[in-house]
Amino acid sequence: MMLKAGYFPYIFHFKVPGGTSRGILTEKPSWILKLWDSSESEIFGLGEVSIIPGLSPEPIDKLLIELDHLVDEPSVYVNSNSRKLANFPSLQFAIETALLDLKQGGRRVLFPSEFTQGLKGIRTNGLIWMGAKEEMLLRIQEKLQQGFRCIKIKVGAVDFNHELELLQFIREHYTANTLEIRVDANGAFTSKEVMQKLEMLAKYQIHSIEQPIKQGQRAEMREVCLQSPIPVALDEELIGIWEDLRRNELLDVIQPQYIILKPSLIGGLKETARWSQMAVQRNIGWWVTSALEGNIGLNAIAQWTFIQGSTMPQGLGTGQIYTNNFNSPLEMRDEELWYNNDKKWSDFSTINDKIDKT
Repeated sequence: MMLKAGYFPYIFHFKVPGGTSRGILTEKPSWILKLWDSSESEIFGLGEVSIIPGLSPEPIDKLLIELDHLVDEPSVYVNSNSRKLANFPSLQFAIETALLDLKQGGRRVLFPSEFTQGLKGIRTNGLIWMGAKEEMLLRIQEKLQQGFRCIKIKVGAVDFNHELELLQFIREHYTANTLEIRVDANGAFTSKEVMQKLEMLAKYQIHSIEQPIKQGQRAEMREVCLQSPIPVALDEELIGIWEDLRRNELLDVIQPQYIILKPSLIGGLKETARWSQMAVQRNIGWWVTSALEGNIGLNAIAQWTFIQGSTMPQGLGTGQIYTNNFNSPLEMRDEELWYNNDKKWSDFSTINDKIDKT
């Protein structure tokens, strides 16, 4: 096989600005990667290089240099050990998934299963972005009306008392037996205030809290996990940890109750599988979450997640947040993500025109 590669940039635009403790997101940069065999150019695999500015570890200027090198020598990247791209996890994810797509015939079916056959869906949590109290309340009500039995609320960027009032409203109408609440602080709480805030949140029977304090504070995070009345899930803490020795050390020192796996932030599906294996060995729970990928990246993550057999709600219901997402068979039905084979992918036959312009 004479492997060829190309890419083009693509900016996703949010339907509604997404509020996090790191700021308001209105758009998200991505690059669409294409891999093909020079002898069969009509068959190609697609991957998505998806980054979140301020969170993803790769600087855009250096990422573009790596993409150009990939185009010049694709076989070097495809055949190399994944550690070569330790500082470019989103690129590693895109290469891995584009190659899987190519090997399966370029149909965007990377892992054939009952999911890709349209026979079963993947249960997801409903994501509630940070915002004004009235906006968040409206979004919560919409998710509940859509049938979600698990919602994830971003906390830490707006008035904390307002966030508590929202949780109070939910619990007045839905008990913990009928609705699971996850909260995500994105590291917004300080070490001094975190325990007090966790105690206040615990009154509302919270399933778990993601990354209550900023990553990189292992001793403090260990204490939080030991003392918290709410189970703690590590998220950003996993970024940039590649070697098994360091992974083992992190999990053994902090001892979280859960870890959150985002393939494009931790180096692809193989690295995600490694994290999940280590978690299971320690009786640590895990689930997979989209890092705001468009439908190309989300499709790969969802297909991989399904074959893992997890029954927990996954964070994969993000395909409808953009005004200009690619058409795909992915669709939400109530709280589940499904693969509807009656719906078609966007026409990527003109992708070479876009690649030539980069």
